[in-house]
Amino acid sequence: MEDVLDEVVSVDDLKKFELIYHEQLRAGNVSPKAQFEYAWCLVRSKYSGDIRKGIILLEDLFQTGNVEGKRDYLYYLAIGNARIKEYTKALHFVRAFLQIEPGNQQVHALETIIRKRMEKEGLMGMAVVGGVALAIGGLVGLGIALSKKS
Repeated sequence: MEDVLDEVVSVDDLKKFELIYHEQLRAGNVSPKAQFEYAWCLVRSKYSGDIRKGIILLEDLFQTGNVEGKRDYLYYLAIGNARIKEYTKALHFVRAFLQIEPGNQQVHALETIIRKRMEKEGLMGMAVVGGVALAIGGLVGLGIALSKKS
């Protein structure tokens, strides 16, 4: 399950669904299916700009799309936001999904993965801040020691 946040769409799939979406967009009538498939590819891109574009398309579908698709929209909104490290938003979409379908084990597993990544990155952030503080403290201490020698 962990790989769902690391999965990257193939270039061929992205191009295929992008072409369909843009052809329909030019014709002035994008089907929810074409928009979803393109958004689904975008949220699995390795580029954060693509992921953000996919999130926008999914949010639009959630607001205007059919009721049956809302589960899928919420699921991929959670994945997209987690991939760009917007963990709080990702958890919001997970909770919304679980209100619709509380027993969904796949979404419970996704929630666990998101929380683990939040903790890991929170700890890493604290380690970076702590390392910077130690480095500054060491430099100040060295400066004081050198000034006393003079």
